[in-house]
Amino acid sequence: MDDFSSRFLKIQNTIDAAARHSHRDPSEVQLIAVSKTQPAETIQEAMRAGVTHFGENKVQEARGKIETLGRGIWHLIGHLQTNKARDAVRLFDSIDSVDRIELARELDQRAAAIGKIQNVLLQVNIAGESTKFGCAPETARALAEAINALPRLNLSGVMTIAPFSPEPEKSRPHFAGLRELRDRIQTDTGLQLPVLSMGMSGDYAVAIEEGSTCVRIGTALFGERLKLRQRLPEDPSFIEST
Repeated sequence: MDDFSSRFLKIQNTIDAAARHSHRDPSEVQLIAVSKTQPAETIQEAMRAGVTHFGENKVQEARGKIETLGRGIWHLIGHLQTNKARDAVRLFDSIDSVDRIELARELDQRAAAIGKIQNVLLQVNIAGESTKFGCAPETARALAEAINALPRLNLSGVMTIAPFSPEPEKSRPHFAGLRELRDRIQTDTGLQLPVLSMGMSGDYAVAIEEGSTCVRIGTALFGERLKLRQRLPEDPSFIEST
């Protein structure tokens, strides 16, 4: 049977096996259901099944879902334009795609305006792909320190999107690279960055083996995604962040 409950159970079992294989507690790994393009009724079904964290790529698409459904922990996982910072801060529990100081400063100001501490992750383009967003690995330490200095932002970790490959093992060096980069930043600066958000539908087991604490899963959980009436081609991660 290929329904939501069976897919959810299969993913939970895979997370459990991957964590135990790497001598980790499965409870250390958070599943973020990538709900972009999914209607509210599908997300409600996921909520009833026990999913609590949801990932959206676009502020404008997510707004109606979040305002209608309310409950849940909502992550912005797609590229964020600075002019959408106000709505992003109002809507999202965590903004997982901060990749430049200008955006971080704007988020800090918007959070201050409504009296909020905004959770964020630093997105790193670990493979240096021209089609992906994220800061360069060599600038990650300085950017992490700059974000950490902003009073209304809570920087809790790092995120990356590995290059697409039908072979999950090809993602392993990229996941290991992000973990090692995070560890160096912690050692060199004293920052605490416990969250490693890496791994999607095709490679999340490998990501967990390399230390991921958040996996972002769309297609494997919801099935083939629905098509939006209007694509937003300026954002390559719209296609790739599942």
